[in-house]
Amino acid sequence: MDQAAPSADAPTAAASTGTTAPGVADAASPGTGRRSRERRPPLDPRLLREVVAARRHVVRTTALGLVQAGAVIATALLLARLGADLLVEQRSPLDSPALLAGLVAALGVRALAVLVEQRTAHRAATAAIADLRSRLIGHAARLGPRAGAGRGADLTTLATTGLEKLRPYLVGYVPQLLLSATVTPLTLLTILLLDPTSAGIAVITLPLVPLFMILIGRLTVGRSEALLADTRTLWSQMLDLVDGLPTLRALGRERGPEKMVRALGDRHRRSTMGSLRYAFLSSMVLELLGTLCVALVAVAIGLRLVYGDMELAPALAVLVLIPEVYLPLRQVGAQFHASSDGVAAVSAAFDVLGESAPADGTVRCPDLRTATLRLDGVGVRSRDGLAPHDASLVVRPGTVHAIAGPSGSGKTTAVQVMLGLLAPDEGSARVVAADGTATAVADLRRESLWSQTMLLPQRPVLPTGSLREVLAEAAPHGSADQDRLDRAARAAGLDRVIAARGWDAPVGRGGSGLSLGERQRLALARALLAPAPLVVLDEPTAHLDGATEELVLDLVGTLRAEGRTVVLVAHRSRLLEVADEVTRLRAAHVGPDMAEEGADR
Repeated sequence: MDQAAPSADAPTAAASTGTTAPGVADAASPGTGRRSRERRPPLDPRLLREVVAARRHVVRTTALGLVQAGAVIATALLLARLGADLLVEQRSPLDSPALLAGLVAALGVRALAVLVEQRTAHRAATAAIADLRSRLIGHAARLGPRAGAGRGADLTTLATTGLEKLRPYLVGYVPQLLLSATVTPLTLLTILLLDPTSAGIAVITLPLVPLFMILIGRLTVGRSEALLADTRTLWSQMLDLVDGLPTLRALGRERGPEKMVRALGDRHRRSTMGSLRYAFLSSMVLELLGTLCVALVAVAIGLRLVYGDMELAPALAVLVLIPEVYLPLRQVGAQFHASSDGVAAVSAAFDVLGESAPADGTVRCPDLRTATLRLDGVGVRSRDGLAPHDASLVVRPGTVHAIAGPSGSGKTTAVQVMLGLLAPDEGSARVVAADGTATAVADLRRESLWSQTMLLPQRPVLPTGSLREVLAEAAPHGSADQDRLDRAARAAGLDRVIAARGWDAPVGRGGSGLSLGERQRLALARALLAPAPLVVLDEPTAHLDGATEELVLDLVGTLRAEGRTVVLVAHRSRLLEVADEVTRLRAAHVGPDMAEEGADR
C-alpha cells in the first residue's frame, strides 16, 4: 500500500521519510473480521450525514427519478392514444404530429435522465470512496499503532478492495432503491386512475417482490460480511508472505510458499463462487416473479377487452406502465448483493472512524536541539504482560542513545511512547526544555513534535518518483543541490546503486524496484538530508551487508557531529558501541507460574 501522510495531524517526520505516522498501516476496523449481527438500513444514514458526495448523489438521483417517472407516464399515455387511434380509428400516427412529437420528447427526456444518472453516479462513487479512504487512513494514523481497530494488512484491504465495494452499491443499488420510491408509486397511482382493477392486482402482487427479497436475504444473511472478512484475511496472509519472501530467498526456501499461494487462491475462488451462486439465484427468482406478476395483469386486461368491459386506450397505457411498477423493485433485488457488500464496507469504515482518537495536546513542543526526552517507569501492556516493563531512560540532546534488549522487550514500543504515538499504561513520557520545564508528551501538539522528528522504521516505505526526486524531497526547500545529494548518497552507500541505475531510476510504490537493502540505504540518505534535530533509527543495519554497515556507523557519527540527537533501536553490538548511552529494556510476561521473562514485542 502506498503510504503518504494522510492528514494534517500526521507527523512531518513521517512525510519526510515517505511514510505515514507510525502505526498508520497498523490500523483497521473493529468488527469487520466478524459477522455483524445488527440490522443495518439499506441506505446507511451515516453515509448521507458525513459524506457530501453521497448526499448530493442521493438528492440528484431522487430528482432524476421524478423526471423519469414523469417521462414514463407521458410515454405510456401518448403511446396508448396513438395505438388506439391506429387500431380503432385506423388513423396513422403521422396524422397526429403533436402526439408523435410528445412521445419522442418523452423518450428523449427519459434517456437523458438515465444517462445523467449513470454519469453522475460513477463520479459520485469515486468522490465518496476517495473521501472515506482519506478519512479512514488519516483517522487510523491518529488512533496509533495499538488502536483496537486492528493491524496493517487488514486496514490495507479495507481501504482498497473493501471501500471499492461502494462503487456498485452507489452506482447500481442506490439509484434503483430511489427509483422504487419515485417511479413505482407514481406509475401505480396513474394505473389506479386508469384502471382500478389492474391497480388492485398490482397492489396485491407487488409485496411478493420484497417478500422474496427477504427470503433470499435470510438465505444469504452474513454472506457479505463473511466474504469481506475472508478477503481481508487472505490479503493479510498474502502480504505477510510477500514481505517474508526476501528472507525465505536468503535462506534458500523460496520454492516452498507456492503451495500456500495456491491454497490461498483456491480459498478465495471458493468464497467468491459461493457469493456468485447466491447472486444468480436471487436474480433468477426475482425476474421470474416479476414476469408472472405482469402476466397476471395482462391476462386480466385481455379478458376484459375480449368481453368489451374495457376500452383499448387505457388498456394499452396500463400494459405499458405495469412493467415499470415492478422493474425498480426487481432491480433492487438484483442489486441486493451490491447492497450487502456496500453496506458492509460502509459499516467497516465507520467502525474505524468511530474509534475515539487520543486528543491532541495544546502545548508547543520545545526545540529538540536543546531539549531532553525522558521515560520514567514506562510500561505498556502486551498480550502476555508488559513490554516494556519499568522502562526509564534519558535521551540528552546531541547524543546517540541506543535502546537494547532481547527480542520482545518492547524497544520499538518505547520509541512509540516517546514520540506520542502510544499512551503508556504505566509511568510517564516527558520532554524537558533547556530551562528545565518538563511537559508530558500527551500535552504536546503532535505536529510540533513530529515536525522535528525523522523516523526510519525497519521497513521504510518510500514515496514514488526517481531516485533524485525521492532524495531531494527530504531536503529543505531549495537546498537539494546536486553536490549535497551526492554526499548524502555516498554517506549512505547509495552511490553504488546510483552508479548502476542512474539518478533517474524509478522508485515505485512502497519502494518497489529496490531491494530491502537498497531501500534502507535510500531512507538513510534521506535521514541525512532532512533537517530534523531528532533522528530515530529502528535497526538501521537490518538487510545490509558488512561493508554497508560500516557506512551506517559513520553516518550515525555524522549525525552526532551535526548536533543532532540520535535514538537507535539496536540488537547488533556494533551499533551499541557507537552509542554514548545504552538503555536495556525488559518485558514482564505473566505465565502460569507468574514469572517474569524477557520476550519480544
